[in-house]
Amino acid sequence: MEEALLQARELIESTVNLHRRTGARNSIVTLERDEAVAANAIEVLIGQARHGVSAALPEGGDRAKAVGAAVGRLTAGGRKRIPARLLCTPESLGESAVRTVAERGGAHVQLRVTEAVAETLIVDGRVAMVRSRLERGGEEVVSVIEDPALVRALDLLFAGAWGSAVQPAEHEWISERLRTEPARRILERLCQGYTDDVAAREVEVSLRTYRRHVAEIMRGLGASSRFQAGVRAVELGLLSSND
Repeated sequence: MEEALLQARELIESTVNLHRRTGARNSIVTLERDEAVAANAIEVLIGQARHGVSAALPEGGDRAKAVGAAVGRLTAGGRKRIPARLLCTPESLGESAVRTVAERGGAHVQLRVTEAVAETLIVDGRVAMVRSRLERGGEEVVSVIEDPALVRALDLLFAGAWGSAVQPAEHEWISERLRTEPARRILERLCQGYTDDVAAREVEVSLRTYRRHVAEIMRGLGASSRFQAGVRAVELGLLSSND
């Protein structure tokens, strides 16, 4: 999944650069390279939401704080609550503004965790804000996009990443239980399709103990088969696709 998300970022950046080259300047606006300007744009875009907000936050800092604060105002009592989905990495999950809005927003604010994601904000499926890289110099810029086809593509990429992400509680369980060396060795063998008896010998436990560990891992990953558990482990960044 991490590789797919990185490819998605490349797609976003190439598409944004293509739009710049073809002159579609009314549908893509590049903001000044100023965090305060970007934070203000986040607040304005989220404040205009009428149907829903989706935000992918790869890291903490000013932009994550701005998203958390704006979503908090959007979902506060006394007005129609707009649903919001916040897709975090472990880094941005630690941002207090993000955790606070998720706790206070109740069912209107959903929070999921993934290992890698491209920074994206999508409002009502009609306008998006992304951080991308310029072709020359490799500088990162923030772009506000209103091109319907590109916003739709970003929405689909976000949906795919969201579907493979996990709840915060599940992320904590995975971090505590499945990032240990013994768990990794078992996951590697699940991913490679080893039989239970061969895998048990290689990890140096009894067959009964191995199967107990496998059953626990499968429950934790929400997998219905050993193969699915291996695939899920790759999606969650517990293993690389080459393991």
